[in-house]
Amino acid sequence: MKVVTFGEIMLRLSPPNHKRIFQADCFEVTYGGAEANVAAFLAQMGVDAYFVTKLPDNPLGDAAIGHLRKFGVKTDYIARGGSRIGIYFLEIGASQRPSKVVYDRAHSAISEAKREDFNWEKILDGASWFHFSGITPPLGKELPLILEDALKVAKKKNVTVSCDLNYRARLWSKEEAQKVMIPFMEYVDVLIANEEDIEKVLGIPVEGLDLKTGKLNREAYVKVAEEISKKYGFKTIGITLRESVSATVNYWSVMVYENGKPHFSTRYEIHIVDRVGAGDSFAGALIYGSLMGFEPQKKAEFAAAASCLKHTIPGDFAVLSVEEIEKLASGATSGRVER
Repeated sequence: MKVVTFGEIMLRLSPPNHKRIFQADCFEVTYGGAEANVAAFLAQMGVDAYFVTKLPDNPLGDAAIGHLRKFGVKTDYIARGGSRIGIYFLEIGASQRPSKVVYDRAHSAISEAKREDFNWEKILDGASWFHFSGITPPLGKELPLILEDALKVAKKKNVTVSCDLNYRARLWSKEEAQKVMIPFMEYVDVLIANEEDIEKVLGIPVEGLDLKTGKLNREAYVKVAEEISKKYGFKTIGITLRESVSATVNYWSVMVYENGKPHFSTRYEIHIVDRVGAGDSFAGALIYGSLMGFEPQKKAEFAAAASCLKHTIPGDFAVLSVEEIEKLASGATSGRVER
């Protein structure tokens, strides 16, 4: 089970102890990025997970690669070159103060990547799965073409393709996103999204939602899943359902739409330690469940439990085992000390 993910990994700097950036006199260091997070999750599940990117040939690039390898991610196809690694600063919120992200990623190595940096015939040889997200195409001029190259090779080799739409307003407008991403949908088998992604990237609104109060309308999600499934022919659609009470307390569940039917997971109340990467752990768990041949309801429960647990773990990567996820998915929600 060779899985390949493609995107950017960044240096993450966070003030400790819920401090604001203005207050910080030091930062905690880690590394992360949407597709890298997915690869790290799958590697911990025992999958042969490869992360593909471009990093500068300097100590920061070396450190990012070392971080990936620490979690079992294979880095054979990472291109080296460019002047810098992208950075993001995360100010972790609490209670009614939301978390904030400040990006410093202009002119990063991946943004200056060229098509010749990646031999997709070699990279995808023997692969079962290819994963990308909507964060990557707007980062550099050639990245949409690089992704198109990868998708064409994946289709030729019968590799299953998943896409997390991951719309980021700071990277591009919805019109720009639709122009690039909609043509990619013909290659996608498994779509991962939330309601904003679907509206901004695919141009299809999820009707009947009240996002200000965090109240959800399940039927609205079923309806939009039916619509995009018919339009694009996706085999599976995974949608995360977040109900935000505050920056610290959320309710979390997911819907997996497959074979024309919706499958809703258990709804969890989460007291958040770090929510960054939770959607990526959902994506990774959905991919894992598909590779393992889980039934749709089991996929939903496994993916919801994995992403629920990620909210409790500092850093971008979900440090988890299959056994821990399955235990929560089976109903062990008390959090009692294990001795």
